[in-house]
Amino acid sequence: MMPVTGDLSIFILTSILLAIAPGPDNLYVLTQSALYGVRTGAILTLGLCSGLIIHIMAVVIGIATLLTTTPVAFILVKVIGASYLLYLAWRALKAQPISALTDKRSPHNAIALFRTGFLMNVSNPKVAIFFLAFLPQFVHADKGHVSLQILCLGLIFMASALLVFFVVAMSAAKLGNWLIRSSYAQSVLHTLTAVIFILLAGRLLFTQP
Repeated sequence: MMPVTGDLSIFILTSILLAIAPGPDNLYVLTQSALYGVRTGAILTLGLCSGLIIHIMAVVIGIATLLTTTPVAFILVKVIGASYLLYLAWRALKAQPISALTDKRSPHNAIALFRTGFLMNVSNPKVAIFFLAFLPQFVHADKGHVSLQILCLGLIFMASALLVFFVVAMSAAKLGNWLIRSSYAQSVLHTLTAVIFILLAGRLLFTQP
């Protein structure tokens, strides 16, 4: 029911790298933690990662059928997914460096912080589309239990993001100030993001059902 060991290792490594690469969620955790401390970042992290459960379940419901139907449907998913990954790569390369932290407000109530992170993630349909493009690359339809494979992979991705975001939150007081001062460092991280998305798009195009 799980991918072979080699595929699982690649999946975990890729998940960690994607969590590290700058994106709206981890940069939000970084900036808010730099402003308001580890507690704020940790609660936001729990909210953001909890929101992933909704997207994972949405993919589980839809992708299991797509993977076991006609080859045309699978090819369509690959093309759409690869196109979206390439679009994300382009967006990463075009991203502007952060020059300052302008939002000085933060809800200090734990429930409000958790809700903010959760709604940020759930309200972003691009996360579900990304999972639709990413998770099937590591699924082996011939082993059966496609839905369970996707669910397990999604939970592993969520755990990887949770770990990385917690580290970001704990390091934000120092790392956040350095990153905001260094436009070069931000450029390197954005380039790394683009490379990851391009490699994923290429892998997806050559994925077999």
